[in-house]
Amino acid sequence: MAIQFPLNIRFKLMAFAPRMFVTDVNGDDVCYVSQKVMRLKEDIQVFTDDTRSKEIYRIKADRIMDFSATYHFSESESRRTFGAVKSKGWRSIWRATYEVLDANENETHRIQEVNPWVKVGDALVSQIPFVNMFTGYFLHPKYAAYNSKTEQPVMQLNKEAGFFEGRYSVEKLDANLTTDEERRILLSFMLMVQFMRRRG
Repeated sequence: MAIQFPLNIRFKLMAFAPRMFVTDVNGDDVCYVSQKVMRLKEDIQVFTDDTRSKEIYRIKADRIMDFSATYHFSESESRRTFGAVKSKGWRSIWRATYEVLDANENETHRIQEVNPWVKVGDALVSQIPFVNMFTGYFLHPKYAAYNSKTEQPVMQLNKEAGFFEGRYSVEKLDANLTTDEERRILLSFMLMVQFMRRRG
């Protein structure tokens, strides 16, 4: 069944164990993300919903605690790897930049911050006690996924207003995305949200 965009991503800011809820435009579950804590290597499970009765995807890092690691996406049932995402390392210090790779590790899309200055403001204000609870109401970083060949935006992640919760929305801009392309970009966005959650 096709995913009904735009999607909503939310997570509790104060939760110890990272848990992420993803719903579609109608409020129906798309997936539920659970990350194993106390692991040196990232190991993220993606379920159909928060009952955790059916795992559909697994995201695993290829190395320990490295901001230039590659994160591989696989189907839980078939164990088929269908892509990966890789941070551009030092280039991402200023403007977050990620390469989205297909099953053969060829770059198909690139994710970048639309305006890195917004991230700087968001990070600074989030360090101020009490004020940090309101950053989502006036600072809204955006991240766009671009087709690596055409340079056209195909999907966008937007930070939304939230109180005691992290909230993001995902817009699909290209109706011609294949199923594998769509889920690779969506999983990349969800991984980015996990990273941003640690920052606050």
